[in-house]
Amino acid sequence: MPTTTQLVIRGLSKPGVMAQVARVFGEAKVNIKAFSAPEVTGTGKLRLLVSDLEGARALLKAEKIKFTEETALLLSLENTPGALKEVADLLTKARINIKCGYCTPSREGKRAIVVLTVSNTAKALKVLQAQSLDEF
Repeated sequence: MPTTTQLVIRGLSKPGVMAQVARVFGEAKVNIKAFSAPEVTGTGKLRLLVSDLEGARALLKAEKIKFTEETALLLSLENTPGALKEVADLLTKARINIKCGYCTPSREGKRAIVVLTVSNTAKALKVLQAQSLDEF
């Protein structure tokens, strides 16, 4: 199971924020592979996985869009009821907190790509070593 670097843009939840980020990346041909933008009032966090991390960093800096980075786990789970429960149970037993999570079905729909940020990445990698993702 690999890890990846997730970009986190924190800012006021208002119209146009996602449009600006999507425009900047789209014009530069940086693909947004996954994102999480939960509904919030006030300040929120937009989390993104992109096809070109170095390029995305440069673009955000050039546009003066403040961002941070966090390590995220990438899991490939069967797209069936209960698959996420197994992962959550393993993390709970290891006393690892899931801080953020979102998912998307794979291209063929038989698997779900799950992105998690957790309280202890190194420990989670050991606990979840049976889960894998070859390509995302």
